Order: sequence, then structure tokens, then C-alpha cells
Amino acid sequence: MLRRADPRLLQAAPDAGYDGDGAGGPTGGGIAAAGTRGGSGEDEPPSAPAGIVTEPFAAQPLATGPTGTGPGGAAELIGGEPATVVRLRHPWRWVAGALVALLVAMLVRSLATNPRFDWSVVRENFTTHATLMGLWVTIELTVISMAIGIILGTVLAVLRLSPNPLVSSASWVYVWVFRGTPVIVQILFWNFVAALYPTLSIGIPFGPSFVQGNANTVVTPFVAAILGLGLNEAAYMAEIVRAGILSVPEGQSEAALSLGLTRLQTMRTIVLPQAMRVIVPPTGNEVISMLKTSSLASVIAVTELLYSVQIVYSRTFQQIPLLLVAVIWYLIVTTILNVGQYYLERRFARGSARSLPLTPWQRLRRLVGTNHARPAMAGAASPAPRSDRR
Repeated sequence: MLRRADPRLLQAAPDAGYDGDGAGGPTGGGIAAAGTRGGSGEDEPPSAPAGIVTEPFAAQPLATGPTGTGPGGAAELIGGEPATVVRLRHPWRWVAGALVALLVAMLVRSLATNPRFDWSVVRENFTTHATLMGLWVTIELTVISMAIGIILGTVLAVLRLSPNPLVSSASWVYVWVFRGTPVIVQILFWNFVAALYPTLSIGIPFGPSFVQGNANTVVTPFVAAILGLGLNEAAYMAEIVRAGILSVPEGQSEAALSLGLTRLQTMRTIVLPQAMRVIVPPTGNEVISMLKTSSLASVIAVTELLYSVQIVYSRTFQQIPLLLVAVIWYLIVTTILNVGQYYLERRFARGSARSLPLTPWQRLRRLVGTNHARPAMAGAASPAPRSDRR
């Protein structure tokens, strides 16, 4: 057993020396080390020098309590008294939660009791042919416009990073024009382009034309909406893709070029795959935004979802119920897109995150307590405690 000298007696005997051999010297000797063996081979208690009284060494007791911080709820002694850990209170969190709960209760009560919402009209028009056809046109506008925006935006981003100043400047001017003007103005411009160019043709520049046609026939309202939405989206996607490309270290491109790859091969096989981790999240946001922005096509009489319900309530004068139909469908489609965006981001984050976040289904299983650990195999040894691992 370790023994500890009384410090008060040590201060009372300052002349006590230590001879370095563990035995008392002529002036009082030292303190023998514990566990030294004598001639019989047995452990002998350490010998105390003259004038020094020893006592068993024991750890300081810990006060226990429900709010302790030590093992098993123990709290260390502070000034001879047990420490009390007080939980930090957050009264304003309770106030904010109560206000939110009150507002939600008021909203639910209003939705349930206000007869002017006319939920029977919402139910009748929710799945009509006109509503579903308008929803389909909205999805078409979103998909085609985003395809144009992603492809053209990627090309513009690569051109913007080109060492050729003329090509880089042309890309910058495009982004400046289309990102600096409202989308609805661009949609209206393409819808009335026949006033500027009555005839559209394809042929040799400053030479003969091979194919030509009437602008009003070629640029229909649906085509004008696609041009306005797609070309505007290309300007935003160009900046998103450019930011993703710049996020890849330059050493990746230099290593690829040193291996004999061309700039196009380096961009296609090395840079863009690594830039997808930065490109995907804002692109998903742009898809959701495009779904809602497609409602601007109603100003040129494209029968998308909003214009479809507008046609109905212009006859029945039931504006609120019909607008609620459009709102619910927009929420359904955006929710589906949000789920797809989440899993796509999770896939591209595999190489950058230490551990992937739990999916909503995994969180639900953990919440209801069905995600239990697998039972251990018979005869398998249990893992050692963390403090015993090496």
C-alpha cells in the first residue's frame, strides 16, 4: 500500500535528508520505496524515517448526487462542499414554442371552420382533366427549360474559363444580359419576336438560306416560354458550374495534363466529376425554382397549371378554391423534387463526409425505436471497454 508523509511533519523537520538508497541517513534518512523486497523475498512495508509519521494514501471522496458530473453522477468537492450542477434554463424557448403552437392552432382552426375556403370545390377540381393537363404542361416546361439551362450553362462556364479573351468576354456578356433582365420580360420578348424578325431562316451567314419559315408559326407561345425560361436559366447555371469547376484544386488539372490528357478530356473526366459535389445542391434548388417560375408562362396564354385554374375560376368566380388546387399540386411536386435532391446530394457527398447523414426513413425508424442492434452471435466475445482497448 502506498503511504504518504504528513506534510506538516515534513515542514517541521526540514533537515531530513535523502541518501538516494531508500534507507535513512544519519540526518534522518529518506522515505523507503513501497514494495521493496527483503532477504526473505517477501514484500515488506516501507520504513519511515525518524520523526515522520505516515498514513495510508487514499483518494479524496467524491460527493454524489443526481446532478453530479463525475462517474455515476458524482460531483467533485469545491471548497469542502459538494458541487451542484444547475441545468441552464431557456425560458424564451418555451415562449417562442408556445407562440408557434398558438399560431398553428389558429391556422388549423381557420382552415377547418372558414366556409369561404370551400374545400368541396377544391376536391372536385383537384383531379379534373384541365388541372392534370396544366400540371403536365408545367412539368414539360420545367424539364425542357432545365435541360437547356444545364447544357448551355455548362458550355458557357467552360467558355468563361477559356484563355481566349474573345470567347471569355462573349460568355460574360451573355450572363450579364440574361441574368440582368427579368424573366417575364424575356418571355414577352420571345413571344413578340415576330415583330422584330417576321421570317426566320437557317443558312450560310451572309449567304443563301436553306430553310425559312414564319416567325409566328415557329415561335409559338409554348416555344417562347421555353426560350425565355431556358436561356435565362443558362445564365444562372453558368455561374453555378463555374463555381464548381473553380472548387477543384488546380493540381488535378495539372496532373491530368502531365499525363497527356487534352483540356477537353481533363474537363470531362477529371474536373467535372469532382465539381458535381458543389454543383448538385444549387442545381436542385434551381429545378424547384424553375417549377414555380414556369407559372410566368401564363402571361402569354400557355395552359400550364396556373393558367388552367385561372380559366376555370374566370367562369365560376371561385378564385380561392381554384388557387388552392394549384398550391397543393405545386407543394406535392416540389416535395417529390426535394426528396430526389436530398438523395442525390447524399450520393455525391460520399467522398467528402466522414459519415453520411441519416435518411428520413432511418430517422423515422430510430424515432419509433424499431432500429435495434443485431443480436450477438452465440459464443462471441463481447468487446472490451474503451478504456481497455489498445
